[in-house]
Amino acid sequence: MLKISHGGQVSRNCQGFTRRTALKAGALSAFGLSTGDLLRMKAEAKVADTGKSVILIWLDGGPSHFETYDPKPGAPSEYRGPWGDIPTNVPGIRFSEMLPRHARHADAMCVLRSVHHTTGDHFAAAHWMLTGRFGATTVDKTPRYPSVGSCVSKLAPAKAAGLPNYVGLPAAESVYLYPGYQGAAYLGGAYDPFQVNMKQKYLAANMKTEIQKPPFLDSIGGPGDRMNERAGLLKQLDGIDREVDRTGSMSTMDQHQQAAMEILLGDTAKKAFDMEQEDARTRDRYGRGPWGHYTLMARRLVESGVRFVTVDMPHWDTHSSMKTGMESRLPVLDMAIDGLMQDLKDRSLLNDVLVVIMGEFGRTPKINNGLPNDPVPGRDHWGQAMSVVMAGGGLRMGQVIGATNARGEHPVERPLTPADVLATIYHVVGIDHHTSFLDHSGRPVPLVDGGSPIKELI
Repeated sequence: MLKISHGGQVSRNCQGFTRRTALKAGALSAFGLSTGDLLRMKAEAKVADTGKSVILIWLDGGPSHFETYDPKPGAPSEYRGPWGDIPTNVPGIRFSEMLPRHARHADAMCVLRSVHHTTGDHFAAAHWMLTGRFGATTVDKTPRYPSVGSCVSKLAPAKAAGLPNYVGLPAAESVYLYPGYQGAAYLGGAYDPFQVNMKQKYLAANMKTEIQKPPFLDSIGGPGDRMNERAGLLKQLDGIDREVDRTGSMSTMDQHQQAAMEILLGDTAKKAFDMEQEDARTRDRYGRGPWGHYTLMARRLVESGVRFVTVDMPHWDTHSSMKTGMESRLPVLDMAIDGLMQDLKDRSLLNDVLVVIMGEFGRTPKINNGLPNDPVPGRDHWGQAMSVVMAGGGLRMGQVIGATNARGEHPVERPLTPADVLATIYHVVGIDHHTSFLDHSGRPVPLVDGGSPIKELI
């Protein structure tokens, strides 16, 4: 690790590096711009930077495919659920009637209706969808492999100085774990998501409490000596509790902390995260609740140069509250996605940003008659069929790929796996999905377990 001298004077270490050089090296290391790493990755990992970014809308808990993107109006009532379907702006593609705003953008979307795996375990399914590999389970929740966001953060060079390469809004999670299977595992904490607000997180669609601005905003940039305040803030940024003295000494910081300090000392992040810079009309278009708020923030971040952003939209584990739960969530999701799609179009960003909407699994095709501890009918966990939506990113849109049978039980056409979904994301940002990392044991592990970019999209 580079050493940094005490005090404000420029000094050099035995290799001749200045304090400024060390700061920059720390920032490059933590946020994906290490010159040596970049050259090596381009030579060995076949990184062909496309300049594209990704927004992952994470529907934690697993939404029903019947009530969203794969309605079955011809199925018996105990399968089709409480709502019908509606046409979209693409002939032949129909969505749930609860998603009328989505329907306006079907020509810029692709619905993958045949994504499947083999588990109804929340932890196993979330790990599989976010890493491309089976790993953790309810019995052992430990993340086994790095998330797609972390791999993109490491392999795809950052697009803007002074911004993290991977951001969680308000905080990336999976099944209550932070960052859980959206984290870096054996890649190391430098490639975990930058958690924007760990004090106000896992927010319901219709939360009425005022949304707090990111706690670090008040400490970013500006004149004067505020080093003590900023250094203390590093505890929130990377979770490492280290002592920093009142003189502003940085000698005890590691490279990841130095990179966080680079953010605090700059003005780029302040502008990107400051929602007050958005006009009221735009904010209204997305919706003023937390899901709309953070979806709009995601657009601001990718437009500013962040490579990968996760927007956390939790509470989809509805079970017996299937109807009431979906009625409270779907309109909010619908508005947020409508706002994002229209905004990306208006700003000519849609080809440069890939939007992915997914959860860990779908829901049981046949509505149950109630459970022993809950007599109200509902849908349960179902990994054998789910829908994933992709939009933009320069891919071929306005289509449905794959199909489930008439009762939505399993794929009958073009079955796709989590590895196929993630391999497609890697393709969009220019990463070869065959790239391997060494795990804790020194064994090379490819980014995904089999799978390949979905050819119909490319």
